[in-house]
Amino acid sequence: MTWEAWFTLLIVLLSFGLLTFRGHAPDVILLGALTALLVSGVLTPQEALAGLSNEGMVTVGVLYVVVSGLRETGSIAWIAQHLLGRPRSLPEAQLKVMAPVAALSAFLNNTPVVAIFIPAIRDWAKRNRLSVSKLMIPLSYAAIAGGTCTLIGTSTNLVVNGLLIEETELPGLGMFDLAWIGLPLVAGVILFVLGTSRWLLKERVPVISQFADVREYTVEMVVEPDSPLSGKSIEEAGLRQLPGLYLVEIERNGQAITAVSPHERLHDGDRLVFAGIVDSVIDLQKIRGLKPATNQLFKLDSPAEERTLVEAVVSNSSPLAGKSVREGRFRTRYDAAIIAVARNGEKIREKIGDIVLHPGDTLLLVTHPQFVEQHRNSRDFFLVSRLDDSRPPRHERASIAVAILGFMVFGAVSGWLSILEAAMLAAGLMIITRCTSASIARNAVDWQVLLVIAASFGIGTALETSGAAAGIAETLISLANGIPWLALGLVFFATALFSALATNNAAAVLMFPIALLTARQLGVDVLPFAITIMVAASASFATPIGYQTNLMVYGAGGYRFSDFLRIGIPLTILVGILTTLAVPLIWPF
Repeated sequence: MTWEAWFTLLIVLLSFGLLTFRGHAPDVILLGALTALLVSGVLTPQEALAGLSNEGMVTVGVLYVVVSGLRETGSIAWIAQHLLGRPRSLPEAQLKVMAPVAALSAFLNNTPVVAIFIPAIRDWAKRNRLSVSKLMIPLSYAAIAGGTCTLIGTSTNLVVNGLLIEETELPGLGMFDLAWIGLPLVAGVILFVLGTSRWLLKERVPVISQFADVREYTVEMVVEPDSPLSGKSIEEAGLRQLPGLYLVEIERNGQAITAVSPHERLHDGDRLVFAGIVDSVIDLQKIRGLKPATNQLFKLDSPAEERTLVEAVVSNSSPLAGKSVREGRFRTRYDAAIIAVARNGEKIREKIGDIVLHPGDTLLLVTHPQFVEQHRNSRDFFLVSRLDDSRPPRHERASIAVAILGFMVFGAVSGWLSILEAAMLAAGLMIITRCTSASIARNAVDWQVLLVIAASFGIGTALETSGAAAGIAETLISLANGIPWLALGLVFFATALFSALATNNAAAVLMFPIALLTARQLGVDVLPFAITIMVAASASFATPIGYQTNLMVYGAGGYRFSDFLRIGIPLTILVGILTTLAVPLIWPF
């Protein structure tokens, strides 16, 4: 190999070492590696920056905007509630995530499937007191495995099928031909994760817990007329599943119901008194059919979609101290409505308007976004801070957001639009129909993920153009020594290795001519090798940079690079053995 090839391998190995053992930010490491390859002359500027215009990378970025529309309208919470349900154990939770994701990924590009499920699973995990790090890698793995079941499940299948038609006289594969190998692999991946994740998948994000010294708010909510919660029990409505939140009582027709049973049915107009931590109070505001019991919200000057939640601590010099909320004319004075009060862990029984405020009381306010800037230095409050992700969902636009999502899926599946075109059109419609705003959509994009994807494409190009990948691949194939089964196994693991180092499409394109030449030299049919490349290129379980969905869950699950190695390497070996044994039986040499 040339010096460029050896230098590229050195940079890749150094990057892997930093990612694995030091835990630095992956975008910084990979951009540093890309810079070294550019400055050394291994890559041209055009090759180094090509990832920034790659269709896959842009599609991921646009999908964040689509997902923001689903999140802002409460559609994601609806998806989680109806599709995921309530698990009784961690393995059941993982199965509830993996089964529908694998099924959807067989017919949809797995990138939008994962993009939609990440925020849904994050909220669902919090409601059910599960660690999100136990669910995000299974989510990605299920999407990867599901993509191997049909020709349109992943772009890799289409790329290899196109090469098969172009380079051979074979007619190509049908839509469901891959299901013969894909379905067993889906079952194998799910069973492996369920059986081993307890030991191989570390808990990186702790399950939310309650602490004795955490500030506890008292908040009163009312069941709206014609609410979808009417007639449901407390448990069915999901009001027992919010961690750190306790339903103190229900007031109905002037009568108080205490020690509320989980089987108690809700009625229109019920006033529910909760005590709990701020995160769960925020979640409470997002439940469709519930609203804060105070009528002061309707008198605020700011539009409902622009309001946010703010915490403010009453100072000892505040004109509010010693007065009830009603006497202090809080809304008139500050153009803000108090929806909850916390006081040294005490449970405040009075209604919001009757609470006499004390210095040190923490108020949870619904107000306009400028409140923090206007009162940050006010003597009325010790501290003023805005709560992230606290905008009330635009439930009235949820059906529009779901319809836009359906349009995007139909456009991509039918072939009428590419996935990029469908995603860009859907993102534009989300903003035009006010399912999300331009500022929210702009902030929804995870730029770290996009930079990692773009840098990965550049590094993959360096492996290919320098001759490093071809040199390693040819060495591995020569070890087969004329045995087709062994050659097939080496093709799998070489493809999986390059997919882990670079990207799945680059690995497939690189390995196809080598596999084609190997099949012809052995005098066997090339189809088993093409199928093996399709599976192996998608079997990117061992590293986060090998597949877009792994990159997307990397930060969401709070993972380290080594977490993927620990569970991904044995899973890749298992899938490799299954593929090498099964493919020649289904498609004989």
